[in-house]
Amino acid sequence: MKLLIVESPAKAKTISKYLDDKYKVVASIGHIRDLPKSNKSAIDIEAGFVPRYEISSGKEKVVSEISKLAKKSDEILLATDPDREGEAIAWHVAQACGIKNPKRVVFYEITKSAVQKAVMEPRLIDQDLRKAQEARRVLDRLVGYNLSGLIWKKLRYGLSAGRVQSPALRILAERERLIRAFVPEDFFVLTASVKTDQDTSFSLTCSEEPKTLERSDEIIALAHKEDWHVVDIKESEIKRAPRPPFTTSTLQQTASSRLGFSPSNTMRIAQKLYEAGLITYMRTDSTTISKEAQANTLAKIEKGYGKDYIAPRHFQTKSKNAQEAHEAIRPTDAFLERGGTTDEQKKLYRLIWQRTTASQMTDARLLRTKITANTQSNSLPNFFINGSRLLFAGWLTIDPDARAEDIELPQVAINEALTLIAIDSEGKQTEPPRRYSEAGLIKELEKRGIGRPSTYASIIKTLADREYTVKENKALCATETGEIVSEFLEKHFANIVSDSFTAEMEQELDDISNGKRDYAETLRNFYTPFTEQIRSKEKMEKINTLEDAPSDIICPKCGKPMVVKLGRTGKFYSCATFPECSGARTMEGNELQGPRETGEECPKCKSKLVEREGKFGKFISCSNYPKCKYIKKEEGAALPTTGIKCPVCKDGEMAERHGRFGIFYSCSNYPKCKHAIKTKPTGNICHFIREDKDNQGCGALMMLGTKTIPERCSDKTCPNHHPHKLK
Repeated sequence: MKLLIVESPAKAKTISKYLDDKYKVVASIGHIRDLPKSNKSAIDIEAGFVPRYEISSGKEKVVSEISKLAKKSDEILLATDPDREGEAIAWHVAQACGIKNPKRVVFYEITKSAVQKAVMEPRLIDQDLRKAQEARRVLDRLVGYNLSGLIWKKLRYGLSAGRVQSPALRILAERERLIRAFVPEDFFVLTASVKTDQDTSFSLTCSEEPKTLERSDEIIALAHKEDWHVVDIKESEIKRAPRPPFTTSTLQQTASSRLGFSPSNTMRIAQKLYEAGLITYMRTDSTTISKEAQANTLAKIEKGYGKDYIAPRHFQTKSKNAQEAHEAIRPTDAFLERGGTTDEQKKLYRLIWQRTTASQMTDARLLRTKITANTQSNSLPNFFINGSRLLFAGWLTIDPDARAEDIELPQVAINEALTLIAIDSEGKQTEPPRRYSEAGLIKELEKRGIGRPSTYASIIKTLADREYTVKENKALCATETGEIVSEFLEKHFANIVSDSFTAEMEQELDDISNGKRDYAETLRNFYTPFTEQIRSKEKMEKINTLEDAPSDIICPKCGKPMVVKLGRTGKFYSCATFPECSGARTMEGNELQGPRETGEECPKCKSKLVEREGKFGKFISCSNYPKCKYIKKEEGAALPTTGIKCPVCKDGEMAERHGRFGIFYSCSNYPKCKHAIKTKPTGNICHFIREDKDNQGCGALMMLGTKTIPERCSDKTCPNHHPHKLK
């Protein structure tokens, strides 16, 4: 038997269809090892930055099962994703499961021909790629833990910083500062409605935007004094070439602007399409497609639209650090115009198909026209109107959403008389720079060389999860907390959050993956000055006060001046005499009610218990937080239990809880038992027969599903987690 190991059950299922009975395809279900949470035991710096990995929680059984299968197998193939992370996962599987002399196979699309060709051309694990991924992981841990620890001590407990997320946050914080500093200027937009002798009317816009009302009124007065005529007509035929097939970055940008998908959601959907064999690998910097794929696409265009629409193209990859995946994101079969099982998958697949197919089609041809008009003496700034008309659709035939709206202009001649119907003036103000959308931030990160295609989505998600950013009308805004963290890092660690450092470090990681740079030396060259910088900042005093409050803001308790401080939810006003006086106000000036003593003693640390106001109402906890995290559970106000026994510890009951992402259900014996599920449990147990459980019933707790399928398994690895697929 030959054992082939991939990351996901869905990928394993697709690949199994393309291989004979000699192969057993199993999934590691993602990473099986990681660095321990404790930074002290995670990396042996003196030994050359050697990471000390441990089996990830919950993956012990996966490791055990793969180890058993490996011992029975004649040949073991590691078929994880074709990038640095995939190479690292393959190496971790081999190490954790004691696999000797494993073979590595790589394919960029999960099709029958690609898979069968790959298993016939195995290679060794690429240690340079693996080391590059390891260097990234170790580097991020060293930066993250050291910077976060310092921020906790000097700014506020619970804050964090990261090697790549911090430069991204800096970009957003800089934009907020530009917006606040922006001083708007007044201007006027003049629009003239005119008509021809044939009673065809249209509107013209003034080429000058007056800065004052006086100048605006002057132009309007002159406009009424004389007759109007056509000064000039310019017509030019232009061509619009199609864009290259998608890279990871451009896919995330386009899916965000056209479909409203977040970058993380786009990558999740693309992963499903890849695992189903519908598209090529979705983490790539490349815009090229293979000769076979191009021939397949051209055949589809000829059959569907004719030879006049064929225009073979080869796109050069712009990224100088283009990585391992050698093709753009494209459909595995151009003749399949629609694919996917869910609405989201269908939309994203269609977008990928359109972009790839359009890239091999002829240019669209448009006729652009500009009509310019003025008074007979040409005493005014010129008034004009632009229009366009589609002459030949070309690639826009299959991607009409990329087409701008056509504006048909009237047929006029130079010097033709025009009659002024009305002229209007609209006062406006210049606008500050726009905030970045998710698509805009990804484009900016790529432009500056910050991060890599596989990290863009996680960067944006991390900033949101840590409440450093919020989304307002599709725009990303840095929160007060985010701005303060960024300001701290810019002031004390400008080199770490600079574009140049981040881009240079990405280049060094690329050099490791290409075998041009040594792993330990690269990390040592960074870590030695970095730790010295951290030590020098340890001596600085804690930043308790951000600035003085305005003079009219006084303490509601003692009437003394106040200062601005940083709390868990952002800035607030605190009495300048704190802790003698605990008076506080919101930034809007409303009084804040702080913790109120209950007269009780904390059973854990003997400090006082206080009543606080939280997101979900009042609760009683230790006044010594965060050192002591005791929370009192009142009788009669205990967690609402469901009456359903926990299937893991068999002792506690599943209780309703509130988290940062909403309601979830977990064992009442927490923290002794940490079993939790997202949706309300039904009380029934999943009896789906599973091979990975020795053909026994799954045993997991069922939870509420949809109206059509009321129950589904809470275990994500169980096929019954998505029962509609079983039907």
